[in-house]
Amino acid sequence: MGKVYADATAALAGLLRDGMVIHSGGFGLCGIPDALIDAVKESGVKDLTIVSNNAGIDDVGLGKLLRTRQVRKMIASYVGENAEFARQFLAGELEIEFNPQGTLAERIRAGGAGIPAFYTKTGVGTKVAEGKPTAEFDGETYVQERGIFADLALVHAFRGDTEGNLVYRRTARNFNPMMATAAKVTVAQVEHLVQPGEIDPDHVITPGIFVKRMIALPAGHEKRIEQRTTRPRAA
Repeated sequence: MGKVYADATAALAGLLRDGMVIHSGGFGLCGIPDALIDAVKESGVKDLTIVSNNAGIDDVGLGKLLRTRQVRKMIASYVGENAEFARQFLAGELEIEFNPQGTLAERIRAGGAGIPAFYTKTGVGTKVAEGKPTAEFDGETYVQERGIFADLALVHAFRGDTEGNLVYRRTARNFNPMMATAAKVTVAQVEHLVQPGEIDPDHVITPGIFVKRMIALPAGHEKRIEQRTTRPRAA
């Protein structure tokens, strides 16, 4: 069967259910699978555990799922610029599992590599390590962290072919490649959909074997900028 679907709703049909764990790529608003997130919102599924670096901003990307109270738990690195995320966390309305950013990245990578747990020095002696096993290696204390393998991964890529091979662009790569390997089913949205053979094999970052379904974004699809910083042009 072909991997390319007409739209995000069709691509997620039959995959969504209450209480599932979803990887959502991106960093801030950079490289987020926004069209797929919108389809999750419209589906009405709830009690979701979302694994993402952060939850973007209010009413954009994952911020929409927080606003509609479809998220029960966030596994993330920081609250970021999302006021609703911060409000729900401080009010005890949202379960949060904070991770140092590198630890979160490695937990996802480990999940994709079939590694159930690993040890790191990051977080030893802090709240991050509370309740977790520790061990000594070469006279140093390390804390055990578990790999994360999700039910569904939603990723954004710059270019993809119809076989699911993906190429990411610059910082929009971020968490997307590792998440694509660490779920039962990966669904990708791509800015430019091409035919097999049009991507140099050396440029493929995520092999198509990891991608089960995909959609092509429409021309002119808006990519929001979280913090726009400019300087005056030279005279």
